[in-house]
Amino acid sequence: MIFWKRIFVLSILSLISFPASAWELHTLLAQPVFSSMEEVASAENVVVTSLQEFLVLAELELEETLKAEEEWAIKNLDFYAPLPDSLAFRASNDEETVRRRFIEAIRMNPEAKLIPYLQLTPGTAVDSLPILVPEQVTPLKENSVFYNVVFVELTLGQKIDPLSVLGSATHEPDLGLDIGLFEDNGTEWGQRYGMGTQPFGDAKLEYSSQAPIHMGLYHEAALINMVAPFVKRCYPEYRIHLYKTLSELAFRLGHDYWGWRFMGWGLHYLGDLSQPYHANALPGVGTFKMIVMNVMDMMGRSRMKDEAIQLISNRHMAIELLERQLLERAYLENDMDYLHIQTLSAARTIPHYVDSFPREVIAKKSHSRAHQLDKTIARNFPAQLVSDPNYELVNFAEKNELLDVINKSGNPEALQNLELELNEILIDVSVYGRSYARSILSKNR
Repeated sequence: MIFWKRIFVLSILSLISFPASAWELHTLLAQPVFSSMEEVASAENVVVTSLQEFLVLAELELEETLKAEEEWAIKNLDFYAPLPDSLAFRASNDEETVRRRFIEAIRMNPEAKLIPYLQLTPGTAVDSLPILVPEQVTPLKENSVFYNVVFVELTLGQKIDPLSVLGSATHEPDLGLDIGLFEDNGTEWGQRYGMGTQPFGDAKLEYSSQAPIHMGLYHEAALINMVAPFVKRCYPEYRIHLYKTLSELAFRLGHDYWGWRFMGWGLHYLGDLSQPYHANALPGVGTFKMIVMNVMDMMGRSRMKDEAIQLISNRHMAIELLERQLLERAYLENDMDYLHIQTLSAARTIPHYVDSFPREVIAKKSHSRAHQLDKTIARNFPAQLVSDPNYELVNFAEKNELLDVINKSGNPEALQNLELELNEILIDVSVYGRSYARSILSKNR
């Protein structure tokens, strides 16, 4: 049993080792979802305030709120690492330290910028707002993903529409909020946060360090869970519930700007769980193959394992890049009749939100879709990009023009096949995103 356990441990640790983004730009998804939701679209403009201002106002309520959140997490989340008592938020009326105390109590990257800003959708007029470079909104060292992305600065005290705040905030957790939280990530805060070693992914890679916070591997095979239970050390449920609670608190205290922004943060993780590559550790790799390739790896023959890693990485990246480019094209051409825009904005029956949705509904459906999505990618992208284990898509010069590449591939049905596969996934982004938002807003009517 020890031998087989070692095989599974090596397999999962090795294969979940690629960057942990789920959708390249969550803001592209959020705009059609919430512009067609009456409670958001018709909401009054809000006054931009700093995080510091909100925290000073909310300090007394925050102590009890965050204490209750910790109790909820310990009771409801498998493998949750309790917050060290020394980091628990306590009201002290010390305005100079309140931001640091809050950041530590929710175990966020203390280098996160958290400035007032907007992330514009393609084609949106900048007007007179100051343009920000990525380094002003994120501490991430690698910012190549922000090509063609426009960030603009907001001024404290100005009024802004809630849809813009919400849409921008849905992508914000990928701006480095969850980087370096584990003790083997080489950060000072990771040493203090009490989350242990990173359970999977490459602990030495900056962006990969957020993988366990943004992935929900709740529905792996029983054998995997038995011999490698650490795969369940996932934290999106923690973030989703925490930011829902903080959003409700902000609205209740009249800090609507932060109500919308916290809501957006929580929506980010719901969106992550809707992406099949974030709910399945090994799409396209069966248990038997996993065992064989790791036996070979332990014998010094790592080729089979390395090839599997490269294929999963390429396919994960390919589908995210494609969805980004499809939506960017629709925005730039003002094509609001495009299939995915229509799917995201369509009126649907919205279920009453419950805390079990992230794990038992969204992640479960994503996990079950993963192998089919993997096959669709393999059949419809050019083979070199997603089926050649010796090729790294990240180095493909035309990776930001995948639409043209697919259209020129000689398979006239390829793009449509991929669009239809993605379309089914986007239904859940719309339905459960609205369910989450409506649950928050209903508390403040």
